[in-house]
Amino acid sequence: MSEEPIRQVAGLDRLIHEPARMAIVTILSTVEKADFLFLLHQTGLTRGNLSAHLTRLEAAGYIKVEKTYRGKVPQTLISLTEEGRTAFETYCKQLKAFVNSLPEQKNE
Repeated sequence: MSEEPIRQVAGLDRLIHEPARMAIVTILSTVEKADFLFLLHQTGLTRGNLSAHLTRLEAAGYIKVEKTYRGKVPQTLISLTEEGRTAFETYCKQLKAFVNSLPEQKNE
């Protein structure tokens, strides 16, 4: 196997590559906005864990977090920024290229 696939993996966005954040960004890539409770149920993370991952993604500029109210009920809405969408698309292309560069597995 050449060194190229190894370099491709080394070049993956580590912020997105973490499994919980990959799940969050994948979900957000399919919707315009998602509320905190939706992400909580979809990912199976705890409130604290989800909040920590959202904080990291927001600090990187990948997501936007909006605090609003629906009537008198507070609501947290999360959306991918253009930077986040671009980073996720790049990540997906790199991961696909890596997987496609692997030799076929032989069944024994």
